[in-house]
Amino acid sequence: MTLSRRGILSAALSGAALAISGQARAQSFAFKPNQRYPDPAVEILDPSFAKYRLYSSTVEQLASGMRWAEGPAYFPDEGVLLLSDIPNNRIMKYSEKDDSFTVFRSPANYANGNARDRQGRLVSCEHSVTRRITRTEKNGTVTVLADSFEGKRLNAPNDIVVKSDDTIWFTDPLFGINGNWEGFKAKSEQATTNVFRIGTDGKLTAVITDLVNPNGLAFSPDEKKLYVVEWKGTPNRSIWSYDVNADGTVGNKVKLIDAADQGSLDGFRVDRDGNLWCGWGSNGALASDPLDVNGRKVFPLKGRSEDLDGVMVFNPSGKPIGFIRLPERCANLTFGGPKNNRLYMAASHSLYALYVETEGAV
Repeated sequence: MTLSRRGILSAALSGAALAISGQARAQSFAFKPNQRYPDPAVEILDPSFAKYRLYSSTVEQLASGMRWAEGPAYFPDEGVLLLSDIPNNRIMKYSEKDDSFTVFRSPANYANGNARDRQGRLVSCEHSVTRRITRTEKNGTVTVLADSFEGKRLNAPNDIVVKSDDTIWFTDPLFGINGNWEGFKAKSEQATTNVFRIGTDGKLTAVITDLVNPNGLAFSPDEKKLYVVEWKGTPNRSIWSYDVNADGTVGNKVKLIDAADQGSLDGFRVDRDGNLWCGWGSNGALASDPLDVNGRKVFPLKGRSEDLDGVMVFNPSGKPIGFIRLPERCANLTFGGPKNNRLYMAASHSLYALYVETEGAV
């Protein structure tokens, strides 16, 4: 199974490195990068996006073999990227130093979103079973930061960000307990699906309670705005913008982005100029009328996945300005690399990367 863009991993990698069991094995996909510059996979939807495209950079596939890649987080001190492979119940590790792709943690309590805190530690959303927020200390021990609210278990923590004041913000939709694909089906104990804040004193506060299954979230570069994806928007998936108050509350809810045209927002990150780089793909909606396929009536998707899969880039006003076309749906992404200008994209079975002429806001 090919697990890197070079197609070869050192035979010395053994044990936890690449001992992927039959139960965890998933389909790997070959990928051929574009030979010509500029890469036609990087599409300019508005002239303002041209300055972010590096003329001599192409989309690369770094690894494949996952079932649903999510939650990438970059650690500059080690030069590694961690990301979740949720159905396989593991966190994977990509190393920039030797291009290796190995198992970092298995089992991982169906971890979904991951982030690096200001002290360089991993904080994770354990999406099912434990249903909690954890921090991995430098010595490898795991500290539980939150697992209940008002005496009731959390739903299924999904995505997570760390603010510069060391507070931790995360979303808590139902996806990890809705079925047995990303964990185990269970009943919700919370009355609503919330966005939570963990204060530096450890106190857990529900800062947003009126979104139906909040998903990805991120702050503007100055942290005066909080952006949150709502899975069940009106009528499409949406990104809502909130003003962040000095006391940790939020207000002034405004819809910034509506994922029309069959698009589906998921995880996203913000660059230094305030642009939102969003995981994008089909929302799975069916056309109203079936097609005749070999004598059978088949309901196709409203939008073709091959036209939607990738990363959609919006400016701070919510206008689409760029699109990065991928051969798989992108669920989440992050900026990394030594110069913080490498866009890592967790897309279904694979991990992709592209150098861009901007940096992550964090």
